[in-house]
Amino acid sequence: MTKSVKIILICVIAVFAVSAAISVYILRPTENKKVVVIRDNTELYRFDLSAEKDEKIRIEYEGGGYNIVEIKNGEIRISEADCPDNTCVKSGTLKHEEMPVVCLPHHLILRFSDDE
Repeated sequence: MTKSVKIILICVIAVFAVSAAISVYILRPTENKKVVVIRDNTELYRFDLSAEKDEKIRIEYEGGGYNIVEIKNGEIRISEADCPDNTCVKSGTLKHEEMPVVCLPHHLILRFSDDE
């Protein structure tokens, strides 16, 4: 192996290692259990998942649509929606501060609260 190939190989390994470390840091589960449900920049609900009982909340949209937000076992998710792609339902439970659960057609966002 030539010196330039070794340098390139070391650089590729370094970039991979840094990328893996950043991914692990970003995707770690959050300790925050306070969640807000927002639609059109208006806070609809605020929950402390460590104290909430299991429940389902139906959120109606002015255009006739709906989302069902489910709190179960200290986790929150959108369990049902009438939007065309159901990406919000497929997103699963809210786990990371950097990755909210979003329903774009209904302008609904589930995210961890900034304030403790």
